[in-house]
Amino acid sequence: MRPNGRHAAGASQLSAIRVWAMGLLLLSTVAMSPTAAKAAPSQAAATTHVYLLRGVLNIFSLGLDTIGARLEAQGIPVTVANFVSWSSLADEAAIAYKAGRLKTIVLVGHSSGATALPDMIAKLNRLGVPVKLAIGLDSVFKTKLATGAERYINIYIGDGPGEPVKRADGFRGKLDNVDVRGTGVGHISIDKNEAIQRRVIAEIDAAIMRSRAPAAPVAEPGAPRPARAAAATAPARN
Repeated sequence: MRPNGRHAAGASQLSAIRVWAMGLLLLSTVAMSPTAAKAAPSQAAATTHVYLLRGVLNIFSLGLDTIGARLEAQGIPVTVANFVSWSSLADEAAIAYKAGRLKTIVLVGHSSGATALPDMIAKLNRLGVPVKLAIGLDSVFKTKLATGAERYINIYIGDGPGEPVKRADGFRGKLDNVDVRGTGVGHISIDKNEAIQRRVIAEIDAAIMRSRAPAAPVAEPGAPRPARAAAATAPARN
């Protein structure tokens, strides 16, 4: 028996609704899929950890929280802490590095957090752990860098409380002192300045890209170094 016109029209409308609903469901699934909405972090980013050290009282370095949130949005793990935690954070980083969970270590500090960076780098080096990049924002005391990160960037205000970082005996790696006097940033606002934040994040992204190339680990104190390996991995000096 043939359906009458009313039944045929109803069946056609029901079919169209089903097709529309299935299409909407498919679009919703794609939109909600993490792989479609946001690319998964690279292996290099996933095995990187950025430690951000605030200054005194934890209330003047909140721009580091913003930097941390932006890095996390890129799939990069971060820890934001007061500068007094630098030693315990170094221990944690060393454990993760030696367990193979962590391959690239980046340090960022503001004010007293920047002043603590050379101490944290030195401890990590003593533990046989390399530091890929360290960025200090307006270190408030005279700072010397004896042991090295692969690259150390000190962004400071030359006519303010900040100080350039000096090379000390035994220094290795690359050191850049960047004076931002005259740009309108102050000691309290340098970590919150949009241009400075973009610079910090861009430098971290570049370091992660460089970390994809194999790097020699830092030798623990007293460990013998074969002459051939030492010559092949000797860092460039400035």
